[in-house]
Amino acid sequence: VVEPSGQAVLYVRPRSPREEGEEFYRDRRYGEFWVGRRPDLAEASELYQIECAHIRDLKPAGPARVLRGVDPALDGRFPAGGGDAELEVFLSEMRLVKDAWEVGELQSAVDATVRGFEDVVRALPSALGHPRGERYLEGVFGLRSRLEGNAVGYDSIVASGAHACVLHWIRNDGSLNPGDLLLLDAGVETDTLYTADVTRTFPLSGRFTDVQRQAYELVLAAQDAGIAALKPGARFRDFHLAAMRVICEGLHEWGLLKDSPDALMESGLYRRYTLCSSGHMLGLDVHDCARARAEVYLDGVLEEGQVLTVEPGLYLQPDDLTLPAGLRGLGIRIEDDLVITAEGATLMSSALPRHPVEIESWMNALS
Repeated sequence: VVEPSGQAVLYVRPRSPREEGEEFYRDRRYGEFWVGRRPDLAEASELYQIECAHIRDLKPAGPARVLRGVDPALDGRFPAGGGDAELEVFLSEMRLVKDAWEVGELQSAVDATVRGFEDVVRALPSALGHPRGERYLEGVFGLRSRLEGNAVGYDSIVASGAHACVLHWIRNDGSLNPGDLLLLDAGVETDTLYTADVTRTFPLSGRFTDVQRQAYELVLAAQDAGIAALKPGARFRDFHLAAMRVICEGLHEWGLLKDSPDALMESGLYRRYTLCSSGHMLGLDVHDCARARAEVYLDGVLEEGQVLTVEPGLYLQPDDLTLPAGLRGLGIRIEDDLVITAEGATLMSSALPRHPVEIESWMNALS
């Protein structure tokens, strides 16, 4: 809470020892009998580096705006006001630009995620023989997330073969076919709750087929074009449009779409194969700043210190009979996390290979 004086106070529910009341036993959410020891006020102040006070001391004092639905006790303490929704928007917009500490936390999340991806590749021999190989690999990445952070930042997508054509394939209950591609979209969330969001698509055999390589290289070229468009002052949408221009050129060259790239960009017919946008802000939420106004986010311009993903993809559905048989069921996404700098953008996830030959060498070195 920011007091009228400008002083910021964090109101918390501190520990309630056994001898101080019924909460210890009765409250399954906060009682230490159920959840273990929690910080007292002094410890909370030291931990969070802000003055802390007991939640019971928080009393209405003039107009207040509240994030509803977080804590029923807090909702009941303050009557609903017309400005509550504005608070959510304001907080989202405050998170658009990260400070150096936040960028450091996000880099830590990315670094741990890289190690998690390496764990997954090392585990492939065991997972390939398992009837639920996707879930096996999900568990491997989840272990890294719990060892190095708080948890996974979102449900991991471990999509083998045609499952990769499902944008949010989180059932992860399929087996692994050595001739297929595996799309792994996962991120470690740090103990400070900042999350990475990275995707790689790699061949389970260790080598791309010619058709897989052709499709992968088109997505990679699209991502390169998107990354090249990142700089302060550029429109947020520019990197997506740059990536889609490359996709349109490739689909036209392959003969899948007859219209010119210009016409395809105008009509949007390419979306049949791309399905979604090519990136989003990243931070405390995997889709950070989601409540920010369009004019400052989606229709806004990039600023130094913003962290975002660039993740174009191609999703060639297995039942699309208009596609050549060899392309059906290919799902490819390449996603990296970047921070906007004065000169352009820095690739935070550069430790993971992106180019096909590099991916094959990486997999071979880890096997």
